[in-house]
Amino acid sequence: MSASEPDNDEQHDWLRRLPEGFYHGHTTVHWQMTIENRATGWLKPGFHARFRELLLHTMARFDLARPIYCLMPDHSHLLWMGLSEAAEQKKAAKFFREHVNHLLDRSLKGIRFQKQAYDHVLRQSEKGADAVREMAWYIEQNPVRAGLVEEAAQWPYLGCMIAGYPTLHPLDAGYWDKFWKIRAAMVDARRSS
Repeated sequence: MSASEPDNDEQHDWLRRLPEGFYHGHTTVHWQMTIENRATGWLKPGFHARFRELLLHTMARFDLARPIYCLMPDHSHLLWMGLSEAAEQKKAAKFFREHVNHLLDRSLKGIRFQKQAYDHVLRQSEKGADAVREMAWYIEQNPVRAGLVEEAAQWPYLGCMIAGYPTLHPLDAGYWDKFWKIRAAMVDARRSS
């Protein structure tokens, strides 16, 4: 649902946002960031490597973990989880988008994310392990639904980002048990410091 707001005598459509508090702390948010005009041609292995580097910096700076992400030819899906009360997802999304836009513009002039990302803040009823896994399944199945691959495991632009765990992958056997243990340890470490 979008609402119109005046901007320099023009009307622009903006997605409505929840109040700031919904994006702070231990919240979980599914971000969808779309390339302006649904442009393609930017999704390549070299870009993916730089994208992961920017993810790592974003996760560390804003105290987040990303149990899954999926880059598609014209958009991306990112599931972010706060690891402490200090986590600020809207600021993290702004930081991340600015840096990815700079990276895109350096390599492909004029390609960038749309002005505003879509977000879905998981409600209390969606925060349990099963609900998060269901959201992750939706994200991992995007390339299959789009007809790009027959199985999610064939899509090279799918992964996760948890600082200190470079070999974890959301499609590996036992991933979710490992992820929840790692996340719990990270949250506990932050509470005790």
